[in-house]
Amino acid sequence: MKELNQLPLNGLRAVEAAGRLGSLTAAAGELGVSLGAVSQQVLKAEAQLGQPVFFRAPKGLQPTPFGSQVLTHLSAGFRHLAAAAALGRAAAVNTLTVSVPPVLAAKWLVPRLSRFTERAPDLKLRIDASPDLADLDHSDIDVAIRIGKGDWPGVKAAHLIDQVVFPVCSPAVAGTLAKPEDLAKVPVLRDHGSMFTWEAWLAPEGLSGLTLTEGSVYSDASLCLQAAIAGQGILLAWPTLAAYAIADGQLVAPFPGRHKTGLAYWLATSAQRRTPDKLKVFEVWLRAEFEAFAEEDEKPAVK
Repeated sequence: MKELNQLPLNGLRAVEAAGRLGSLTAAAGELGVSLGAVSQQVLKAEAQLGQPVFFRAPKGLQPTPFGSQVLTHLSAGFRHLAAAAALGRAAAVNTLTVSVPPVLAAKWLVPRLSRFTERAPDLKLRIDASPDLADLDHSDIDVAIRIGKGDWPGVKAAHLIDQVVFPVCSPAVAGTLAKPEDLAKVPVLRDHGSMFTWEAWLAPEGLSGLTLTEGSVYSDASLCLQAAIAGQGILLAWPTLAAYAIADGQLVAPFPGRHKTGLAYWLATSAQRRTPDKLKVFEVWLRAEFEAFAEEDEKPAVK
């Protein structure tokens, strides 16, 4: 391999193409460079190899005896390189990289992925669970599921489902709540990074400005959820976060009201890059999952 490090790869490509095609002109066309550039690359490669690879004949290039040996090895080597590149392209074609907020990934998306695998066994998903907005223009991420208003610059955003919120707490805490005004008596658990406030639920209930009792503040919504399950207070939750805990009886929704936050889930892709065909399969499946989930979870269980 040390000898290979001393030889320019472009020169070897030029030698292989010229030998296979029989002319510098044809090699230049295949490689997408000028005739002069190919000629210089071949000359430099011959100089590095220490002897001529070609006879320059009126009918084109003819390999020298030494050149015939070199070309045999180069042809085999570049065939293997081409096969390796094809494997990489096939992997890229068959892999869809999806950026998802960690809480949505853990609490909602990942438990459903087996159904996607059954539907599209040849398409592999790579889930990038990150709280940061993915760079859809310059990264290897094909698509992102984002929560917001869908107005991100340079992004094509397709609406999936509106976000609604409602209070949840442990059954024991729910037993102390007879009416919505009683929320003022229970510690409120807060997510430090939340994109909405309790007013999203209180205002539609006619309780705008209700003074709430401050409880613990967490850096992640899933931690707030665990605190609510542990009976530490009440949380303003949303279906994809709390549905499983409600179904398991770990949490209840003490009041029936559900209200929109003005935010929604969106399927986001780069406005600058071509939308990959493989995304269509994922989008159809994802929309069906959200629709089925919304039907099953139209109202939270109440105490």
